[in-house]
Parts: sequence; C-alpha cells; structure tokens
Amino acid sequence: MDRKNKLLTVGQFAKLHGINKKTLMWYDETGLFRPAVINPSNGYRYYNYHQSPVLETILLLRELDVSIKEIKDFMKERSAANLERLLYEKTRELDYKITHMQALRETLCKHHQHMLTLLEMDLSEISIIEKDGRCLVTVDITENTSFEEEVEMITAETAKYQLGRLHDASYGSMISVASLKAGNYDNYSKLFIEIPFLAKEPGLHMQPGGRYLQAFHKRSWDKIPESYQKIFGFAEEHGLSLYGYSYEMGINENVIDDIEDYIIQIEIPVH
Repeated sequence: MDRKNKLLTVGQFAKLHGINKKTLMWYDETGLFRPAVINPSNGYRYYNYHQSPVLETILLLRELDVSIKEIKDFMKERSAANLERLLYEKTRELDYKITHMQALRETLCKHHQHMLTLLEMDLSEISIIEKDGRCLVTVDITENTSFEEEVEMITAETAKYQLGRLHDASYGSMISVASLKAGNYDNYSKLFIEIPFLAKEPGLHMQPGGRYLQAFHKRSWDKIPESYQKIFGFAEEHGLSLYGYSYEMGINENVIDDIEDYIIQIEIPVH
C-alpha cells in the first residue's frame, strides 16, 4: 500500500503533528476537522497523510489566535484567496503584537537601568556619557500651560502611535540651554515622548547623538537652579560647551510615595 494512503490512528496522527490526541478528538466533535475514516464497529478514528496540510493550516491559525468560528468559516469556503486574506490580516495583527512586545522590552530595560542607577551610582556626581541619537515626539508648552492641557496633548500624541498603554513609552521635559544660561529655570518649552523603534519622519525632534553631561537632581523642585549651576561649573572647569536642550526625566516614580523623593535625571549635549 502507498504510504501516503496508509491510515493512521488518532495517537499516531497527533504525534506526527506534535499535539495531544484529545485536540484531534475535540476538533472532530466540533466539526472543525474530521477523520478520514471512522470504524463503524468500534468508533475508532483514522486519518491519512493527505489531511496533514489541512491540519497544519488549522494549527497555524490557532497559534495566531484565530477563533474556531473564523477557521470553520474559512474551511467551508477554503480557497487561496480566502487564506491569503486571512493570513494577511493575522500577519498585521502579529506585527503589531511583536512591535508592542519589543517596545515593552525596551521600556523594561530602561526601568531596569534606572534601578541600577539608583542602586549603584553616586547621584551627587556629574559624569560624561555617550548617547545614540534618537527621535522624540514633542509637544510645545509654555509657563502658562496647565497640567490638564499637558495631559491632553500627551494623550493625543501617544494615540497617534497606537500605544497600548502609557508604559510603552518614556516621558520627560525639555528646556533650552539658552534659557538656563539666562537664569530662566522655569522656561520649559517642550514635553518629549520617547517611543521605542520610532522611525525618523518630518515633525519629530531629533535628539543628537554624542557626548552628554549627566547629572541628577534629588532635592526639592525649587532647588533645581542649584543643580544647574553645579552643571555649568563642571562644564567650565572641563572646557565643555553646552548646547541645544537639557533633557529631564524622572527615574524613580515607581518606587516612591512622596514627591519630595523624586529624582530627576538631567542630560545635556556638550561639545
């Protein structure tokens, strides 16, 4: 007998496809995937080799979270056109999930790095670090922008990029070096949103790569001018020129209860 026409038991066919035989029996009971032969005397189910591609298609669709109803509908009108449409839709959904998981991993790595900073670094010191360039989504603000308006603008911008949750991105504020040098420490001009894997496109802010001064502000908010004065003194002492914007980001929001314990990471590009 041709091996491809040989009948296989439920156990053999399930083992061939790496699934539990109860899955095959359930597929039969729901009418999704029937055996080739059922022995009328004992009710034993048998499958043949030619059914393998159909079962593999079902297993693939199930792995893509396609519902039993959707698969049944497809099986009733199985065709290349219908399978192409279904696979195209599910590929797009899978791409979104992959992007979301990559973004989540990037965010977790950033939070992990923040915790290492809190645990291992001397936050009173100023250091010189190297950073890669990155694209940022920004919203313009002034001294008169209310907190409610800031929340609305941030929400609107993140919605454009279909973020599943706020933790899919990192947030901070920007103040120009020119304002800081002029003593205008409250003259914040932008809020920024760092979205992982964001491609460069018109309208985005490009944070330059290169050397940065990195410092941390640990005291109350009204003392932040003192931290900047310390940064200016460090830059002058080491012959460094600050330019562009200061990028501020909180690094310990998820481990504090009192806002007075808030720690701000400050990074400013230098020549």
